Amino acid sequence: MNVQVDPGGEADLAALTDIYNHYVRETAVTFDVTPLTPGERRPWLLSHPEDGPHRLMVARIPGSDGRVLGYATSSAFRPKAAYATSVETSVYLASDVGGRGIGTLLYERLFEALAAEDVHRAYAGVTLPNDASVRIHERFGFRQVGLYEEVGRKFGEYHDVAWFEKRLA
Repeated sequence: MNVQVDPGGEADLAALTDIYNHYVRETAVTFDVTPLTPGERRPWLLSHPEDGPHRLMVARIPGSDGRVLGYATSSAFRPKAAYATSVETSVYLASDVGGRGIGTLLYERLFEALAAEDVHRAYAGVTLPNDASVRIHERFGFRQVGLYEEVGRKFGEYHDVAWFEKRLA
């Protein structure tokens, strides 16, 4: 599959919202419980400019179709100023494209972009169980540093979140 990875923008908002809402409706991967509209998702999009430590990388099929296949982000880890050199990363794929290396391409591009930024650490929270997410984070040099037990309840069940950390240059 020919895949192009570039910074995301306004034209991607509806597709990115659709991808995210799949995980809201069908999985415990995110602890949002109500699907979002593109308008509700817009502040999230605007918090990821094309430069700086908070990035949005979008994978798509090149050409006139331009179908969005997934995205990866680096977002503010915490709002206080001393956390500015830490980011929280995530990757989401369209429900029918997992296992094809698209998540790997997205993270490669994201971490290439972050190499030029003043970012010291990357963190990722992974709702368990989620073998695919654990594997990709470990492949990119993350190591588990903590576990929040039964920290979120979705679909009537409590879920643990494992926290992973990656040292950046």
